[in-house]
Formats: sequence, C-alpha cells, structure tokens
Amino acid sequence: MRQTTTLVVMALSLALCAGTAAAQTTPPADTLKVDYFSNANTSGAPDGTLRLDNPGTAPGNVCANIFVFDASQELSECCSCFLSPDGLRTLSVNTDLTSNPLTGSSSTLNGGVIKIVSTTLTVGACPLPTNLNPIPALRAWTTHIQNVTFSETETAAQDATLSTGEVSRLKAECTAVKLDGSGAGICSCGTGD
Repeated sequence: MRQTTTLVVMALSLALCAGTAAAQTTPPADTLKVDYFSNANTSGAPDGTLRLDNPGTAPGNVCANIFVFDASQELSECCSCFLSPDGLRTLSVNTDLTSNPLTGSSSTLNGGVIKIVSTTLTVGACPLPTNLNPIPALRAWTTHIQNVTFSETETAAQDATLSTGEVSRLKAECTAVKLDGSGAGICSCGTGD
C-alpha cells in the first residue's frame, strides 16, 4: 500500500510539473534584441553599424527603442527610431549611438552593450523611450570591429527575455537621461526608412 501511495504521489508530481511547463510560454522573439559594440571611436578603426528592420510581423509602423550601455553597465544614451514595415534603418555606432553620452563628450565610449525594444507607434513619431509597450516586431544586425586588426564581423542581434523588471528599469534609466542630461544622452536615428 505504501509503495502504491508513493507511486501515485510521484505520478501526480510529474503530471503537475508537465502541466506547469506546458502553461509557461516563451516570450515572443523579436521584442528585445541585445548586441555589443567594440572599438568605437578608436583611431584607425572603421565605424560599426547597427541595422534595424520591421519585418511586418506586427501591424503597421513600430518604434525601435535603443538603449546604449557603456562598459561599466551604465546607460549612456537612449532614443527611439521609427520603422515602417520592411523598412531598413542604418545607424552609425560612432556618430549615432556613442557621440552624445550622458556624461559628456569627453567620455568617449569604446565598447558596451546595445539593447533594442520594439514597441507600437502610438503617435506620429517615436518619443524618447520613457514608456514602453513592447511587441514582437524587430530584427537587428550589428557590425563588430574586432581587436588589433580592426577586422569587421556582422551578426544578428540576439533575442533575450524581456521581463517586466527590465522594462521598468529601462524606462526609469531613460527618464533619468531625459531629466538630467540637458540634451546629452540622447542618441540619433541614422538614415533610412
């Protein structure tokens, strides 16, 4: 009897775990993209690029909300760029993403992380990302300037899980940039689309 009870408990536990796993869903791809930049603003190095596309998986136009972190993991610049379906936007790492750091132009960024969150377009233009309503609607590629030889590689940005805590943190940090930066800390949207 005791062995039967143990087997029943084990079977119920497995069923519960399987049901819980089936109920959990993976966050949609193309909502949060993460990539890095290296050797930016380095003498003799070419400029890296960030390319963004709205593949049309979401209805209509979207905003690509960009957050540029320095090597010390602090938000240096943020901005929001318009993307129409099938549009391609190209941003310069040196000119658009690292030339206006929150800490001033003397704080040249050489390496760090780029996070991009796609959101719905709620007004005619994409406002500074101090409020985020994420949707899956973004693809991104970055050229990386490698050490010593300054050779270039290009890779697709990686999907990452976008938690509500991360959304809150990104909004708060970009709001701080807006309030404290007096124009510093705002990246620009490059060309295209």
